[in-house]
Amino acid sequence: MKKLLTTTIMAASLSALTLTGCTSTTSTGAVGVDRQQLLLVSSEQVLQLSAQSYNKAIQDARSKGVLDTNKAQLSRLKGIANRLVSQVNVYRPDAAKWNWEVHTIKSNELNAFVMPGGKVMFYTGIIDRLNLSDDEIAAIMGHEMAHALREHSRERLSREYATQTGIGVAASVFGLSQGQAQLAGLAGDLGLSRPHSRTQEAEADQIGLELMARAGYNPQAAVTLWQKMQRASQGEPPQFLSTHPTSSNRIAQLQSLMPKVVPLYQKARR
Repeated sequence: MKKLLTTTIMAASLSALTLTGCTSTTSTGAVGVDRQQLLLVSSEQVLQLSAQSYNKAIQDARSKGVLDTNKAQLSRLKGIANRLVSQVNVYRPDAAKWNWEVHTIKSNELNAFVMPGGKVMFYTGIIDRLNLSDDEIAAIMGHEMAHALREHSRERLSREYATQTGIGVAASVFGLSQGQAQLAGLAGDLGLSRPHSRTQEAEADQIGLELMARAGYNPQAAVTLWQKMQRASQGEPPQFLSTHPTSSNRIAQLQSLMPKVVPLYQKARR
């Protein structure tokens, strides 16, 4: 089994390397995010797909009468977004020129996202149910913006392509049965895809924390936010089965970064 998994991983890696090298989509910033990314899919493809998905979400919400129902809340979010966007040049100057949009969906769900290209969506439930301060909203928004800046969606699509290609090559060359190929896919998911997703989440926490601090939002609010999220959750899966870090691990990491970002916050406040 160990030989099978090693073969699958090697095949995936070789398939990827024949198509492209590795690069990084952002600068390191003060928090020091420095990791080479595997990017097989073009930015244009991802932007096209995300624009279609975002427009559909807006159309569906509008047809249901749940889009941007609270104008004061929407204005509040746009103000926070503007301050955060003014700091994105620290990581990539081109992002300041993206066509940033901010919308809300009236829903009890604890959710928010920023799609590639700067398309922001907040569900009202996460603001209302958690009684978020502006600083806590900035923590969420900065985290989600970081995913867009690092092009994590593009990277996940690329890794999925590489993994599936590698499994297909291994199945063909080494005569794996369908069951063996499925098992290899599961092992790849638990051993590569999920840990990689947790790496992306950690990066988003780091970059988001710096963005909010530079924009003059108290980075300590990121800790209080995840404490609220932890209380609101109904239990978390074991971390090795999750695409996100556990709340306790996330909070510990955020606290460890405070010496790097608090001075940025203090400078911004001055």
